[in-house]
Amino acid sequence: MNEIIKCAIICPMKRNSLFFAALLLFCSCQQADVPETEDDHYLWLEELQSEKALSWVENQNKQSQELLEDKSYFEPLKQRLLSILNSDDRIPYVEKAGKFGYNFWRDEKNLHGLFRRTLFEDYLNGNPVWETVLDLDALNRDENKTWTWKTHRFLYPTYDRLLISLSSGGGDAVVVREFDLETKQFVPDGFFLAEAKSDARWKDKDHLYVTTDFGPGSLTQSGYPKIVKEWSRSTPLTEAKAVFVGENQDVKVDGFVIHDHGQSYDLVYQLLSMTDYNIYLQRGNEWVKIDKPTDVGMSVFQGQFLFSLRNDWAIGGKTYAAESLLAIDGDKFLAGDRNFQVLFEPDERSCLEGTDNTKNFLVLSILDNMRNKVMLYEFKEGQWTKTYFEVPSFGSTSISAIDSDESDDYFMSHSDYITPSTLWVGNFNTPERRQLQSLPHFFSIEDLHIQQFEAASKDGTLIPYFQVSKKQTAQDGKQPTLLYGYGGFQIALQPSYRPGLGAAWLEQGGVYVEANIRGGGEFGSKWHEAARKGNRQRSFDDFIAVAEDLVARGVTSPQQLAIKGGSNGGLLMGAMLTQRPDLFKAVLCHVPLLDMLRYHKLLAGPSWIEEYGNPDKEEDQLFLKAYSPYHNLSEEKKYPNVLFMTSTKDDRVHPGHARKMAAKMQEQGHNVFLYENTVGGHAGATTNEQVAHNVALEFSFLKQHLLENE
Repeated sequence: MNEIIKCAIICPMKRNSLFFAALLLFCSCQQADVPETEDDHYLWLEELQSEKALSWVENQNKQSQELLEDKSYFEPLKQRLLSILNSDDRIPYVEKAGKFGYNFWRDEKNLHGLFRRTLFEDYLNGNPVWETVLDLDALNRDENKTWTWKTHRFLYPTYDRLLISLSSGGGDAVVVREFDLETKQFVPDGFFLAEAKSDARWKDKDHLYVTTDFGPGSLTQSGYPKIVKEWSRSTPLTEAKAVFVGENQDVKVDGFVIHDHGQSYDLVYQLLSMTDYNIYLQRGNEWVKIDKPTDVGMSVFQGQFLFSLRNDWAIGGKTYAAESLLAIDGDKFLAGDRNFQVLFEPDERSCLEGTDNTKNFLVLSILDNMRNKVMLYEFKEGQWTKTYFEVPSFGSTSISAIDSDESDDYFMSHSDYITPSTLWVGNFNTPERRQLQSLPHFFSIEDLHIQQFEAASKDGTLIPYFQVSKKQTAQDGKQPTLLYGYGGFQIALQPSYRPGLGAAWLEQGGVYVEANIRGGGEFGSKWHEAARKGNRQRSFDDFIAVAEDLVARGVTSPQQLAIKGGSNGGLLMGAMLTQRPDLFKAVLCHVPLLDMLRYHKLLAGPSWIEEYGNPDKEEDQLFLKAYSPYHNLSEEKKYPNVLFMTSTKDDRVHPGHARKMAAKMQEQGHNVFLYENTVGGHAGATTNEQVAHNVALEFSFLKQHLLENE
């Protein structure tokens, strides 16, 4: 969801917690429900594919491109960005499956990408010999489609079959197809799911756990599957056996298998909201509900059940603190034992960011005052032992197990704003690690440095933020500055290498700032909770405080300050636009939520009610309307220049938000640009060329409204 720039190639932290797994599974492709009774004469722009709406979008795109695609600046920048995105110097991160390392790769010859592999030993030796497994562009030509790669799932433990999810045009709705990794062909008469909000996971070679649109009554009010079925090979989907049925008010359900050191656990999760869920474990022929609060996450390691707490948990005469990680023997827990061992307990400025495990070690990644820490836990003879593992403290550091069943080998990736991503390989039993590859410097870092500051928000809370600028930056208030924020869904922003940002902005003398506002996950669930539902205004106040601090420190001025955010960050941008138009010169608003009184009626909106509140409840409607950007526009105010960017194929956040906001502002006489890519989904692009185009469009907009006004 962090839409800062899509040029960095970063190996993400592999998370073992089912809580994090649940957050990653949101998808929807519902059409908008457009009642004629509402007093909103732009409702017709919510009709995704209507001729009238698409004609309006086409006209908006034409106007925006004519004004922003200045050939003397736009085209050279686009080509430079494209050369970075297609560079052979990028790190080809792999996933080990059997004897191979698998990688998905796009470049100038493979626009939609190659799924390829090399012998893993060759990869570690720095001499990969790549073998194409599936050429997506060739598949598109053969089938006359525009498939975009979404996900893949290997069959464990043979790794000879694959479930591939493909999207038409980049949306979240997918088709699922079974692929044979030995013949490198789709399996004739194999498992296949038509395009829908589907998920399919291996139970074994001849059985899947499937969630999809099974017909009327099979979806939740959020538009996600509410039924888990077990599907046997060579039988029609209509004969698949239902193993769990959720409720209409749930977000979604899913079924899957966890493989843990020779043991397997068949599980169903029932996602009640963005933060709460139930877990059911198959024992014999029954599905047993795990006895835990709904806001407690769960994972498994060496037969130990691990519970990650969002809030305090009082049980067995003890109270365990929020953000703690608890461990207990799984069989004993199921028998009623609640004598937990505490593996991690946070302080005021630390939180558990994620977990992973190798054969013998449980790996805890911790954010401690925005710095990285890693702890290794080993479970022997019924006891846990803890050791600290040295990692770079500043920046984005991710550690992922290479093969959880067979070794203690790991990959480590690290970067910050001006340090290119580097990939190491190591083994937790030895302190040494070996560098495999590092990105080159794609932009000049001469005289650049990173600083961290704090700004006091309206209620006195100190809000940290990072600043990237020249060491000799004059404190005269004249520096063109781009300020980014997100502030939602407990997502933490950390320093990472973004070549596109560096090439298009930092090299030109621009200052880049990233605000760690409340609503995010920089300091755990308490940082998130502080700005959820009726407290959302705190996120906005935090962002304003950072902007005002930049001005007070002499870094920039309202005439040289631009802001950017996407998705939930797009809502942030809309609030900044309407609440403090005097503070900013330009606004980049990506795939945004803006109509907060109708968001729950559009696509995946109902699944976010626990984050924002329910517009159908009078008490929630009051605070939602108070900040809803669409409802707080004024013809009398003078607004900053704004560029809305969205996608017709975004089936997560409806493009109607950006369309309606732009139309209403234009009617009021404000200076507005809108660009809607016809493909791309929530990411806004499906190929490197589209990414380069979109990013060049953004910085052309900033050049016109900031750099040329110095």
